[in-house]
Amino acid sequence: MAGLIKREDIDEVRQRTDIKEVVDGYVTLKGAGLGTYKGLCPFHDERSPSFTVRPQVGRYHCFGCGEDGDVIAFVQKQDHTSFHEAVEKLAARIGYELRYEDGGTGPNREEVGKRQRLLDAHKIADEFFRAQLLTPGAAEGRNFLFGRGFDRAASEQFGVGYAPQGWDALLKHLRGRGFTDQELKLTGMFSEGNRGIYDRFRGRLIWPIRDIAGDTIGFGARRLYEDDQGPKYLNTPETTLYKKSQVLYGIDLAKRSIAKDRQIVVVEGYTDVMACHLAGIPTAVATCGTAFGTEHIKIARRLLSDDGTGGEVIFTFDGDAAGQKAALRAFEEDQRFTAQTYVAVEPTGADPCDLRQSRGDAAVRDLIATRRPLFEFAIKATLRRHNLDTVEGRVAALRESAPVVAQIRDAAIRPEYARELAGWLGISVEDVSRAVGVAMKRAAAGGPAAPGTPSGAGTAAQLGYAQPGSAQAGGPGVAAGPTSGAVPSYQRPDPRDPVASMERQALEVALQEPALLGGGIWERFSGARFITPAFLAIHDAMRASGPELIGDPARWVSQVMEEVPEPLRPLVSELSVVPLPASTAEGVQKYGKGILTALFELQITRVKADKMSQLQRLDPGSERERIQQLQRELMLLEMERRALRSDA
Repeated sequence: MAGLIKREDIDEVRQRTDIKEVVDGYVTLKGAGLGTYKGLCPFHDERSPSFTVRPQVGRYHCFGCGEDGDVIAFVQKQDHTSFHEAVEKLAARIGYELRYEDGGTGPNREEVGKRQRLLDAHKIADEFFRAQLLTPGAAEGRNFLFGRGFDRAASEQFGVGYAPQGWDALLKHLRGRGFTDQELKLTGMFSEGNRGIYDRFRGRLIWPIRDIAGDTIGFGARRLYEDDQGPKYLNTPETTLYKKSQVLYGIDLAKRSIAKDRQIVVVEGYTDVMACHLAGIPTAVATCGTAFGTEHIKIARRLLSDDGTGGEVIFTFDGDAAGQKAALRAFEEDQRFTAQTYVAVEPTGADPCDLRQSRGDAAVRDLIATRRPLFEFAIKATLRRHNLDTVEGRVAALRESAPVVAQIRDAAIRPEYARELAGWLGISVEDVSRAVGVAMKRAAAGGPAAPGTPSGAGTAAQLGYAQPGSAQAGGPGVAAGPTSGAVPSYQRPDPRDPVASMERQALEVALQEPALLGGGIWERFSGARFITPAFLAIHDAMRASGPELIGDPARWVSQVMEEVPEPLRPLVSELSVVPLPASTAEGVQKYGKGILTALFELQITRVKADKMSQLQRLDPGSERERIQQLQRELMLLEMERRALRSDA
């Protein structure tokens, strides 16, 4: 059928694409053993990294929520695209020209996914706005930027553009590039009146808002002219692409510095982001017309590798009442981080852009350097709402601020701030400590569950395959998949069972280092007898896949995934990415050979036990010939076992 990508091209794209490079665009990965990388899962909220990538086999697997797949599946899930679109996106990334069935040349406009069409429209609009900033009509916009300390190079670095004052400049441009009005309505770049659609952004400076992968998904526009009756800042409305609760301006530019420095600075506006980056704070981002919320935190935590081993989240707020309110909202979300949270407020209330303009780059760096713990700011902001000159005011302030102190995660710091609070209120340390203790008990008794518990944490356990070493791993078996009908049910292998443990290790080696099965090893491995039902089914899938692909780990794993019963695919994915206990290539080879040798030796031991059992049941008087035959076979098996050990 025309438009379908040839299967061999799909396989080629999958093989040529480095899954680590793709995942790196969304998740901060760290080495976790030879050829294995881990990071915080992009598919669920977690505190400790359980998302594992194994480039050699071209797969990822999350031991927390059970999400798994190859590089195509990752792009599908992360970018919300179809399989077809994901393959085309990856092919474009590596410069591979796809072929289509029946001589097709690829999907036409109707076949292209709506999301890709929206991305294309935004990319073209982005280029249009940037070009317009250089025209004579954009003088007011250039003056605005220059007046705030941003030269042409800065504008180009951040992609700043200009929307002409007419009603249809962008509309005509995109129509000329083949977009229909129906498509353009979905972009959020146009408004609709009695005479049809017209440009939403007119006579304004434009900032492109990009996702973490660098695709433009919306725009922010700043008013320039006095006769513009619209709001000072006008953003793209909610669209299929643009969800303001999930967007951070500047994240595409800041992501690598955030991951490297383990710091994220949250500012309030586009020009503040520009000022911070230009002043030497490349970790700055901003929300887009909304408070810093749960979805923003997920993005930040993934980039920070927020696993309890450090990291900083620094909020900058104006010193006015609105800024204090924003800081308190941020403190409400503080428990979602294991990183330390801070607030940086300039005493005069100047934001980073104003600060850089009036006092230079060093002043912006000093602002961030003199940050204070967010909980300290929250306590003082709470106290400012009360009249501390009266007994009633001090008691009310204690009642409101004690829960704030109780929320301080560091148990070593909490008593110190209880003492600080006592001094600020003029109340005894004992009374303040007692109030904090009561607040902690109330939170423990009636508050929410422990923060950071991933909503999908039960998924892997429900499937029956918990992360090795996790609390679930030693629990009772749980059926995986349907328990009736044509699809079989598999109990979770018990990690305490030495035989199951040996079989698991052998399958890990066979999936991740299939080259070790070459030569005569394949016949011995394929003839091995597995006992654990789940592992037996996977071994059967390997036998069905045959030895032809063992020289290509990625294709080998993909073929095994196709052959194995569907309920066991998450387990195959897990086995193919779990780190092997070796830190060098030589170590992996030695470990793999050792495990396979132990498996084969176990097989010989089982056969010997069977033959010994037969031998004991024979009658020496009437079955002498059979006894002698079994004794010869036992001797050969022992010789085979010794040969195995000497070769290991």
